[in-house]
Amino acid sequence: QKCRCVPHRLVRGQAVCAMDDTGVLCPKVRVEDLTGKVAIVTGSTRGIGKACALALAKAGCRVVVAAKTVTPDPRLPGTIYTVAEEIEKLGVPAVRALPVQVDMRNLDDIKRCVDLTMETFGRIDILINNASALWWQRIEDTPMRKYDLINTINARGTFALTSLCLPIMEKNGFGRVITMSPPIVSEFEAFRGFTAYNMSKFGMTMVAMGVAAEYMGKGVTGNSLWPATVIESAASGNFDLGARSMWRKADILSDAVLGIVSAPDTFTGCQLIDDEYLQEHHGLTAEDLAVYRCDPAVEPPRLLAEHAKHTGPVALRRGDVRKLEQDKAKSSKL
Repeated sequence: QKCRCVPHRLVRGQAVCAMDDTGVLCPKVRVEDLTGKVAIVTGSTRGIGKACALALAKAGCRVVVAAKTVTPDPRLPGTIYTVAEEIEKLGVPAVRALPVQVDMRNLDDIKRCVDLTMETFGRIDILINNASALWWQRIEDTPMRKYDLINTINARGTFALTSLCLPIMEKNGFGRVITMSPPIVSEFEAFRGFTAYNMSKFGMTMVAMGVAAEYMGKGVTGNSLWPATVIESAASGNFDLGARSMWRKADILSDAVLGIVSAPDTFTGCQLIDDEYLQEHHGLTAEDLAVYRCDPAVEPPRLLAEHAKHTGPVALRRGDVRKLEQDKAKSSKL
């Protein structure tokens, strides 16, 4: 684990008690009162991003719903407006939601998101870099337009938005930057069928590590977070990423996010896997993790964690939903 932080339940003698209605699914996860904090969550109209936005709102944050979707689509339910409305209907005192349309490929959109956040709330405390594009294909099967797409959204978009938020966080003496991206690996076998994707996602992780290194001692932390297995979402279904019984709920990531943003300033520079983080830093047991299963009777295999550490392959090719059957045929031959 490339992390010099210590288990934050022991840092500075602080005891952060689990409270009811703090946004966590598992009550063992300790959450600070985040009332008054402002969080930007990218890609927050569905799936992991939406779960994080709702959890942060329940913990007291005012939330910027930053995503591209503004028009309902039966294939991809949820818009920035429906999620913002859902947040405000929670009825949490002082919690507000600001829907902002953001295409992470567009620097003007990213700047406008930061400007609107400051005009509306006057501060930025938490940034969850969740928006990203998927492309699990070999080098020879990766057109340059796809390479440009995933690197522009994933690495460049994350870098751009983070760079604009950091001076604001530093001025306030508090900031939490989390990128939804995997631990960086050096084993060459881990790049088979994932070269372009790994470049883009490791770029996101590098942004978090850069934040940790450059803002240490300034109240601003940077960490990356990655799921141990496939997370339930519209994308998981549309890309046919296995049976639902093999997935976990997005709450495992939103619980981890609440734990990380509640941690002290010394908890920084970590490349985390969700279930390992919750077990090591919040004391969850294997039995506790069962609450995150999509199928209560089935414990999902830790496919993504194994791939991230190169202890097991992910024999899948995915990238374009319109070519799903072709990708499934490729996967069957791996």
